[in-house]
Amino acid sequence: MINKNVEKAINGQIVVEGYSSNLYLAMASWCEGNAFAGAAKFLYFHAEEERLHMLKFVHYLNDRGGHAVIPALDAPPKDYKDIFVLFEEIMKHEEYVTNCINSLVEVSMNEKDFNTANFLQWYVMEQVEEESLFRTILDKMKLLGQEKTGFYLIDKELDGMAVTTAAPKV
Repeated sequence: MINKNVEKAINGQIVVEGYSSNLYLAMASWCEGNAFAGAAKFLYFHAEEERLHMLKFVHYLNDRGGHAVIPALDAPPKDYKDIFVLFEEIMKHEEYVTNCINSLVEVSMNEKDFNTANFLQWYVMEQVEEESLFRTILDKMKLLGQEKTGFYLIDKELDGMAVTTAAPKV
């Protein structure tokens, strides 16, 4: 049976992952409505990836004898100034998720739940990849400039990135 403090912390992370999925879904919809089809495709993929991350936590918690609670989620923002601001918000959100995962590792270690600490290592490395990915996208946006031509080029780049990452990691 899983430790109750660890169970509570994982249920909190289920909220974070579910919100992340909804956030990226809302961002994808904004992109699609603003002629950024490549970014929309990329973010729809990431929305599904975040949903799968949440599901992985649900299964883990239930497999360990806990009870995963599926939460109601706050509505994410629906409007953005431009695509650069949108990706800045993604970067901030990924940094927040990293802090949440690190806190969850801390809880599992404090409770001496080494099974959970081991399970969480996948998420720790996933966050390294996510932050690197979005930092790279922002760097490319800065390099291309925040003009229409730069936004067009980054949209094409994101379309290609969506194709190369089409198989979610779970």
